[in-house]
Amino acid sequence: MNQYEKYTKDPSETFQLASNLAGLLQPGDVICLEGDLGAGKTTFTKGLAQGLDIKKTVNSPTFTIIKEYKGRLPLYHMDVYRVADSYEDLGFDEYFEGDGVTVVEWAHLIEEQLPKELLTIYLYHEGPEKRKMVFVPKGKRYEQLCKEIFLNDHTSD
Repeated sequence: MNQYEKYTKDPSETFQLASNLAGLLQPGDVICLEGDLGAGKTTFTKGLAQGLDIKKTVNSPTFTIIKEYKGRLPLYHMDVYRVADSYEDLGFDEYFEGDGVTVVEWAHLIEEQLPKELLTIYLYHEGPEKRKMVFVPKGKRYEQLCKEIFLNDHTSD
């Protein structure tokens, strides 16, 4: 399985990379965000939202689990950190198979419910502002998506 690494020097670059990725997304795409607390998972999601032409302010759905936003494609933003039972049926599959893009923070907590094909992005602190992102695609669709985003990415390394 291939993986792709990217370093961003500040939150604005993380935001811009996600916004660029959003331009390539299709209905039914699933992106899982993992990594350090405060490493930029919500910043990344805000960038996706901008790239999907979402006007509403995006924030972490920590206490509501799922927030929905309308744009060029709907964005389903999930934070499953507080899901007590990974087998709890909260209807995740309806989102994964829906007409929008699903972003799942702390996705490893519901691993059994995730689709087989998806893109996982790990975000790590590399300094006060610098972040390391590791993109791990599962499936041909996501492998191609990574190739496209990394070929066209103009944020600094």
